[in-house]
Amino acid sequence: MKFENVYWSGEYRSPVGQLTLACDGERLTGLWIEGQKYFGATASGTMEPGVDLPILARTREWLDRYFAGERPAMEELPLAPAGTPFRQAVWRLLGEIPYGQAATYGALARKLAERLGRPTSSRAVGGAVGHNPISIIIPCHRVIGSDGGLTGYAGGAERKRWLLEHESAALLTKSL
Repeated sequence: MKFENVYWSGEYRSPVGQLTLACDGERLTGLWIEGQKYFGATASGTMEPGVDLPILARTREWLDRYFAGERPAMEELPLAPAGTPFRQAVWRLLGEIPYGQAATYGALARKLAERLGRPTSSRAVGGAVGHNPISIIIPCHRVIGSDGGLTGYAGGAERKRWLLEHESAALLTKSL
């Protein structure tokens, strides 16, 4: 059930705040934390609330598992974030950062430059990371500054800290 320029939304109550989910009827197009910068910036169209489509139910189940300390894979869900080819490339790269680990903006820029065969800046990568429309699932919270600082998270530094600590704690618990 896919409709042009209509997005369906749902809600999810999480430990980091209320989440808004959006889909095109078949694929997840957005996941934003309440108060997040660029909230709802999926694509042009209208957002219709209250429809519980299978993709929204699958996303809630994914989130239940994630917040319970499991490590569901990003690939388990059909994702369709709207963005330029450059942003799409950055978001694919984010999915390669292992659970419980972090990468710097500079390291991502170098890896992307190698893949694209042309230079790219940490700042450009940071802009794409900040505009990630599917927070948590596409793990932009795993990107940190070169000094280890928790910079640049559209959901806020405290939420970024919570997500990183949650993943590290889950790794420690699973390994004991």
